[in-house]
Amino acid sequence: MKKIFAKIHLWLSIPFGIIIAIVCLTGSILVFETEILEFCYPSRYFVKEVKGEPLSPAALMDAARQQLPDSIKITGIRISADPERTSQLVLPGKKAACFINPYTGEITGIDDGKGFFMKMMRLHRWLFDEYKRDGSFAWGKAIVGYSTLALAIIIISGLVIWYPRNRKVLKNRLKIKTKTGWFRFFYDLHVSGGFYAALLLLALSLTGLTWSFGWYRDAFYTAFGVSTNQTQQAHAPAPSTSKEAPARGHSNSSEREGRQQKKVDYLQWDEVLSELQSRYPKYNSITLQKGSATVSTANYGNTRGSDRYSFDPATGKITDIQLYKDLPKSGKIRGWIYSVHAGTWGGMTTRILSCLVSFLGAVFAITGYYFWIKKRIRKRIP
Repeated sequence: MKKIFAKIHLWLSIPFGIIIAIVCLTGSILVFETEILEFCYPSRYFVKEVKGEPLSPAALMDAARQQLPDSIKITGIRISADPERTSQLVLPGKKAACFINPYTGEITGIDDGKGFFMKMMRLHRWLFDEYKRDGSFAWGKAIVGYSTLALAIIIISGLVIWYPRNRKVLKNRLKIKTKTGWFRFFYDLHVSGGFYAALLLLALSLTGLTWSFGWYRDAFYTAFGVSTNQTQQAHAPAPSTSKEAPARGHSNSSEREGRQQKKVDYLQWDEVLSELQSRYPKYNSITLQKGSATVSTANYGNTRGSDRYSFDPATGKITDIQLYKDLPKSGKIRGWIYSVHAGTWGGMTTRILSCLVSFLGAVFAITGYYFWIKKRIRKRIP
């Protein structure tokens, strides 16, 4: 039986090992994206001095519009509960944001969402292939998906191969020797280290597969008692509050967008923020957009879980409340999948473990090639 699993382990590792190494390495880098950005660009994220009370959202939006060109469209603002952090202006595009000092209204930096970490994300998920929003076939996404599926099988087969015959072998299989040469160290790291990392690495691969295959995602949800229809309804995107960008050739499109933004009564945002701050003595951040507000409070568990409010843009009166605790399973599972996959579910401890295990996943792939190549060279030498 072990011989069969050994062959499965080997012949899946050879074609998929390089992709697995890339996915694991980029995944380990992405775990601490926020911390790395804050270290590299501290002025974006932190104020130099806390000066009295922060400005209102209306005052910050007005200050931002005076400093930013008309071509930059602001869709919302994110207020942090930390007095030493800057506020963020939400811009169109994934992860795009403009940072503003909440006490002075000074723009401290702009992130267009196309930097190093977005490249790492594209490499991690699509191998730099284009993301197909219409759901059509994409080579990069498919290769990453099948490589991740292969990784899950490799981990399971590796555990079968690792299983010791007796206690003496078990004792050796649990040690990583560091004083008996590089070959022995790499071997123990691959075998013993693989055992220690197997469970968490398997969890990362199984959750990652939900972004690659619809059939797997459906089965994953079903395993947790959630039907596909419920999930689609629970995660349906909120109605857009702004018109899509018109086609090229409409020279006055930016002017129309500018007029639309001016119509928003940001004074009502002040009232909504004040109301939500009174309801949440402790929160992480509050994001305000036209007619909607999101309150993030989670530090552990589903870190994407948040309470959502709708309000009348003309009066600031809250018209609808959607609390995270009241959502059914279908409204929570996607956030839990992300939290487990990113390692955020248990705070800094699980993030460090996820980063380390992801990095080791790349090491296991590379050392596996090393042992395979060295074995083949030995066979050729008489």
